[in-house]
Amino acid sequence: MRPLSLRLYRLATAALSPLAPALLRARARRGKEDQERLSERLGRPGAVRPPGTLVWLHGASVGESLSLLPLIAAIRAQRPDLILLVTSGTVASAELMAQRLPSGTIHQYAPIDTPGAAARFLAAWTPALGVFVESEIWPNLLLGAKARGAKLALLSARLSASSLKGWARRPAAAHALFTAFDRVMAQDDATAAALVKLGARDDGRLNLKRLAAPPPADPTALAALAAGADGRPVLLAASTHPGEDEMALRAAAALTDALLVIVPRHPVRASEIQALAAQRGVTAGLRSRGDRFGAHAVYIADTLGELGLWFSLADAAFIGGSLLPGPGGHNPVEAAQLNCPIVTGPHIDNWRDIYADLLAADAATVVSDAATLALAFAAALQDPVAARAQAARAYATVAPDETALNTAVQGLLSLPP
Repeated sequence: MRPLSLRLYRLATAALSPLAPALLRARARRGKEDQERLSERLGRPGAVRPPGTLVWLHGASVGESLSLLPLIAAIRAQRPDLILLVTSGTVASAELMAQRLPSGTIHQYAPIDTPGAAARFLAAWTPALGVFVESEIWPNLLLGAKARGAKLALLSARLSASSLKGWARRPAAAHALFTAFDRVMAQDDATAAALVKLGARDDGRLNLKRLAAPPPADPTALAALAAGADGRPVLLAASTHPGEDEMALRAAAALTDALLVIVPRHPVRASEIQALAAQRGVTAGLRSRGDRFGAHAVYIADTLGELGLWFSLADAAFIGGSLLPGPGGHNPVEAAQLNCPIVTGPHIDNWRDIYADLLAADAATVVSDAATLALAFAAALQDPVAARAQAARAYATVAPDETALNTAVQGLLSLPP
């Protein structure tokens, strides 16, 4: 028997489900859904399920989906007979998965968490094992999969303080959901302890984002960008959110010879950032429009899957989502893997364990506003030897722990019938 709160949740999502198609179409018009694949969001398969045992892996957005790649590779190496289905919930993640998933791995959009969509998805794919990363807790999907006999795992678990408090206020619902997982590996000790209080198991530590391969950087494209820079320093503001672009523009303004590259977290914001630059009397080139790199002091890389190029090229990189409260910071591991000096704001709760290691090794610089960001950028350009030494320390700090991955894979492969 589900606790009352979960029964009410199921009733509420069932009552709202007739509105789902219209809401999804409205989101598609704003670029937040894939118009051609909306049926997948309603649980209807967009591909044919091959015969055999299926493992379903789910990551919410870009970072979580990419973190699945080393796990997928390890599972395939040990059990090539398994069918691997990957789901995610955003257009950007789907586009990156199309580029990065190994051949034979199926991608689908995750169904919305209504009883009907969840039931259709589970009936179509019949997973023997469901693997969720970080903080994706969807009651209808999880409990529906459990009721069908699927084993469940929560890996690289990380819940924000507000999420943990919310679950603590609903202990019966939390217990029903977290005890449904047959395997739980948290990113850090604090998360593990909090999850155990909610009823979860503790099967050790795993942070999949420490294990991912560095983002690709095509050598020909990198050489072309370097030629466009013509020897000028390149400063990068990566995965920025509203409010951070303005700070990056102000920070780079005094460094007159430098080229500033802004990679917005959401590429649809490119025109907004271009307008911000224009307000400062600066024209900004657009990557998506084919503008030549180096022709403008500001360049907006509003494309997906190219962060590897920019981290490889940049003399220093500010990692966004960190100067203002809310996003909780973004992935510093990719910059560290590519030996790019790291600058971050103070709001990095989503990456607290990795940043703790980086800061303990003096392998990242923390700034608080546009002025201190300008100082950090200037320091990296004035003393490139020190900046590269800091980047080397970051590279050593994020070296992957293959033992944790092997432990996770062995645990997962022991679960399906």
